Amino acid sequence: LRTYRHKAYYSLDRDDGLEHEAVFVALSPHELYERKVTMQELHAAISSLPDKQAKRIYAHFILGMTKQDIARAEGVHEKVVRVAIERGLRRLEKILKNSL
Repeated sequence: LRTYRHKAYYSLDRDDGLEHEAVFVALSPHELYERKVTMQELHAAISSLPDKQAKRIYAHFILGMTKQDIARAEGVHEKVVRVAIERGLRRLEKILKNSL
């Protein structure tokens, strides 16, 4: 609405592809492969955690649930979830450091 009112219609596109390159960053094949390997290592490390820690970390970081929501869903105190996530992250750190 502000752009409409002030007639601030700016574009970097001069048909030279500059705007397209700035907005749509294309990753190189090496970067794509590196990202894929990193994700595989992360999934392997998470799967090596105890079941509850893995589920809580997944719910918090991947699904975006709050620690309170996880605690309510599991019927436990929020502190239990918080401690489990912290311990799981420390264990993940050790696993990933050893794999590198």
